[in-house]
Formats: sequence, structure tokens, C-alpha cells
Amino acid sequence: MDPAFSLKLNSDFRRLYTRGKRAVSPCAVVYCRKNRLGHNRCGYTVSKKLGKAVVRNRIRRRLREIVRLNQNRLAQGYDLIVVARSRAVTADYRRLEADVLQSCRQLRLITEDVQP
Repeated sequence: MDPAFSLKLNSDFRRLYTRGKRAVSPCAVVYCRKNRLGHNRCGYTVSKKLGKAVVRNRIRRRLREIVRLNQNRLAQGYDLIVVARSRAVTADYRRLEADVLQSCRQLRLITEDVQP
């Protein structure tokens, strides 16, 4: 993923946590807020409470892949943060994908509901 399309700064994360909208599902929480860039920027958070580095990195890789594969379905011009919850550790990929997309639908980020 191009660095211009990812959120890295702590100030960006804090702004989304305080001023953004959020949608909660069993495996993930998605925060969003409009940006003025015309493209999406995405950040991922996986707490140390969920496991050791191997487990956290596996969850983070899955979340990145879910967003990458569904990028064409998402509305453009938003900053997104995907936060993994404790059920994400034991969830399979399909369940995690369904929960992230459900949260995006709640935030009205999904533009079309057609399978890619």
C-alpha cells in the first residue's frame, strides 16, 4: 500500500477517535471521517491484549487484505481506522471480512453491494 494512503500519525488516529463516526461489530470497530484528499487513507489498530506479535501481525495482515480487496466498493474521500476486537483472534477470514464490511455498511461507506 502506498504510504500516502495509510494513516500513521498519532494525531490522525486521535482525531478520528474523538470526532469520527464509528460502527461496532463482534470482531472489529471501524471509525471514519471525511478527508479532503479525494482518496481513502486507512489505519489499523491491534492491541497487545489480543496476543503476542505473531497473532497481532496475522490479524493486521488480514484486516489490510480485507480493505485492499474491497477498496473499489468503498466510498472515496475518507480516513478509516479498523480496530480489531478480541473475537478477531479466533475468527476465520470470512467472519472477519463479514464483520468489517457490516461496519462499513452501517457507516454508509459501501457504495455498491455487488460481489467483486
